[in-house]
Amino acid sequence: MGKNTHGMRVWLALATVYIVWGSTYLGIRIAIETLPSMVSGGLRFITAALILGVVLLLRKGREPFRVTGRELGGAALVGLLLLTAGNGMVAVAEQHIGSGLAALLVASVPLWLVMLRTVFRDRPQALTLAGVFIGFVGVAGISLGGGTGSDSVGVVIILVASLSWSIGSFLSGRIPMPRDPFVASTVEMAVGGVGLLIIGTGLGERLDLAAVSGRSWAALAYLILVGSLIGFTSYVWLLGNAPISLVSTYAYVNPVVAVLLGVAVVGESVTAAMLGAGGLIVIGVALVVSTERRSRAAQAVPEVEAAPS
Repeated sequence: MGKNTHGMRVWLALATVYIVWGSTYLGIRIAIETLPSMVSGGLRFITAALILGVVLLLRKGREPFRVTGRELGGAALVGLLLLTAGNGMVAVAEQHIGSGLAALLVASVPLWLVMLRTVFRDRPQALTLAGVFIGFVGVAGISLGGGTGSDSVGVVIILVASLSWSIGSFLSGRIPMPRDPFVASTVEMAVGGVGLLIIGTGLGERLDLAAVSGRSWAALAYLILVGSLIGFTSYVWLLGNAPISLVSTYAYVNPVVAVLLGVAVVGESVTAAMLGAGGLIVIGVALVVSTERRSRAAQAVPEVEAAPS
């Protein structure tokens, strides 16, 4: 009975990560209809950090927050790379391209991580490299015109965002970080949110409350409460209660969810070329994840961080 209950909780949490993180691309698209892209991202992560920080204080007291300066600095750097640069540029890119196309390109994060490991210390297996090659063929297909009608500027921005997220993910396992993952997330969201507000304001973004629609406010609330809190909490719980090979499947399920929601909710167009190129990305990521799963028994492999959503 206990095993059945645990299994149900695992699949419920996994379904949450599949749907919630897949839906955040649409949430961002709707939020930035009348909200400034960087400023809205800053509000999202600062609010989420405050909520998570208060919950941690009430449940665990101050002890988890006793971190060293190096740990604080590490979490701050990761927050800037993941959220200010990574997530912030996703929001900017979605001013030019659809949420489904953005999600397909962001799916390249695990491919970038393999490339970073190859450059710095690792020798991935042949099948892993084959998956990277297949995935990047798909990325090239979209970048060179697979997404008909998309703005090339948006494609470049989303690829830079994916690379920034990959670098932050790569560093997070190699630099001092708070031991409690929820404390690390609180610091990352707080610093990343402040970074977004500073950059957005510096670029001339202004929050005109009278111009913001109820639809955009609702999307922002969804991103804060569901995307940043429920989705992340489910992901962290899964890391401690399910095989990483199973958890990592979010990387190639999220873009499928995002494309379907983009078409169903806001009528985004999907071409055969875009689906073909996107399919190559998903196949490449699936091959990387499945191959890495088999190699984990032989050596420790850094876990794939959540994609910038």
